[in-house]
Amino acid sequence: MGFLLFHFLFALLVSTPGTVHSRTSPHGLKTATVLLDVAASTKKTTTIFALDSETTVQSLNGVESEGVSSSSSSLSLQLHSRASLHKPSHGDYKLLTLARLERDSARVRSLTTRLDLALGGVSHSDLKPTETETGAGEKFAAEELQAPIVSGTSQGSGEYFCRVGIGKPASQVYMVLDTGSDVNWVQCAPCAECYEQVDPIFEPSSSSSYSRLSCEAQQCKSLDVSECRNDTCLYEVSYGDGSYTVGDFITETITLDSASVSNVAIGCGHTNEGLFIGAAGLLGLGGGALSLPSQLNAKSFSYCLVDRDSDSASTLEFDAAFPPNAVTAPLNRNPELDTFLYIGMEGLSVGGEVLPIPTSLFQVDGNGNGGIIVDSGTAVTRLQTDAYVALRDAFVRGTGHLQSTDGGVALFDTCYDLSSKTSVNVPTVSFNFVGGKVLQLPAKNFLIPIDSNGTFCFAFAPMSSPLSIIGNVQQQGTRVGFDLANSLVGFTPNDC
Repeated sequence: MGFLLFHFLFALLVSTPGTVHSRTSPHGLKTATVLLDVAASTKKTTTIFALDSETTVQSLNGVESEGVSSSSSSLSLQLHSRASLHKPSHGDYKLLTLARLERDSARVRSLTTRLDLALGGVSHSDLKPTETETGAGEKFAAEELQAPIVSGTSQGSGEYFCRVGIGKPASQVYMVLDTGSDVNWVQCAPCAECYEQVDPIFEPSSSSSYSRLSCEAQQCKSLDVSECRNDTCLYEVSYGDGSYTVGDFITETITLDSASVSNVAIGCGHTNEGLFIGAAGLLGLGGGALSLPSQLNAKSFSYCLVDRDSDSASTLEFDAAFPPNAVTAPLNRNPELDTFLYIGMEGLSVGGEVLPIPTSLFQVDGNGNGGIIVDSGTAVTRLQTDAYVALRDAFVRGTGHLQSTDGGVALFDTCYDLSSKTSVNVPTVSFNFVGGKVLQLPAKNFLIPIDSNGTFCFAFAPMSSPLSIIGNVQQQGTRVGFDLANSLVGFTPNDC
C-alpha cells in the first residue's frame, strides 16, 4: 500500500501546469483536463495597478530608433498592452473588468453593424486588394516588415498598440492594431476635436512627405465613405460603437522599425471621437485594399498578443516565415465584405470530446451571413447562441467539482468561486479546424479572473448575430499568422 501511495504522490509532484490529465467526470466519463494556476492569475489582478506606465513610456520613447532585433529578411515591430502606457484609473480589478467588457460589447456591435451595412449594400466597396504604387510608379513589395505589440485594456479597451513613425522626419506614435479594419489613420493638427493620446498630435506641416490625395485617386475610390472638397479627398470612418474619425485622406511615409515606406494612404483625422484613449490612431490589418498588409503587398503577417495585464511586449511581423509547428486552418473571405478574416472551423471540443454542433454554424452562407472571424480588437470570443450553449453546458458538466457563483458577471453567465484554491483541473477546450487540425487552449485563456477575490468566469459569450468571433483573450500567448499568399491562418502556442 505504501509503495502505491508513493507512486501516486510522485505522479502529482511531476505534473506541470498545462499538462493534460484524464479524470472521471460526475457522469462517469473520462475527461481530458488542463491545470489552471489560480494563484498566479489572481496575483496579476493586483500587480497590474503597480505598473509604472510613465517609466515604461519614457523607456520605449528613448529606444524607439533601435527597434527590435530581427533577421536580415524580417522586420519586427513591438506590440504592447495599454497597461504599459496608462496605469489603470479604476479603483479595483472588478471595475476594470466591467469597463473592459462594456468596451468589448461596443466593439462587437461595431463589427456586426459593419457586416449588416455591407450585406445591406450600404457601405460595401467592390474593390479588391491591389498593388500599391510608389511615387516613382514602381510596385512596393514588403520585405518581411516587423513592428513592438503593447496590451490596450487598462482604459476599458481590449486593443493592443504598436509604435509607428509617421511622416518625414518620422513622428513616433502609438497606434491601435486592428484586424477588423482596413483604413489606417492618425489624429492630425489642427484638431477640431481630438481625444487624449500619449504622444503629441501629428503636425502635417512638419512632414516633407505629406500629400493630399485627389478625388480621382484609386485610394480615394476605395473608401466606403468619402467626399470631395477642392478636388481633395475627405474620408470618414465610423465604427458602430459611436467612435469615428473624419479628415483628409492623404499619402505619407510610414516607418516600421528602421524601414520607411512612402506613399501609404492614411487618414489625417481632424475630428475624432471614441474609445481609442492613448493611441494616436489605428493600423488596419484587415483584408481590404486600404489595409496596411494590402498596401505593402505583404504575403503574410503575424502577431503575438501579450498578457493583457502585463507590461511585457511582443511583435507584429510582416512576411516572416510561417512556423513549421503552427496549427493551421483555411483563411476564408466573405464575398460581401473583404475586410474580415474568416477561419475554416468545424467545431469545438470540451474534455477531449467533440461537441454535437452543426458545422454550418461556423460557415458563411450564400448571403454572406455567419462564419467565424479572427479579431485582434475583440476581447472575449463570441459564438452563435446554439454553439455557445453547447460549449457552456459541456464545460459546466465537467466542472461539477468546482463551486459556482450565484450569478454571472456582465456578459459572463458561468462563473466560479476559486478563492480557496491555488490551482484546479478543468476540462480542456479546443477549436477544431477544417482539415482535422486541433488547437487546445491554455486554461488561462478561457477561465479568467474578474476580480481579486478569486471569482473566475468562463470567457466565452453568445451572439444573437450569426457571426462568430475568436477574440484576443483566447489568442493570448499564441502567435497568430495570416498566410495571405496561401490562404492559411496559423496558431503557434508559446511563440511570442
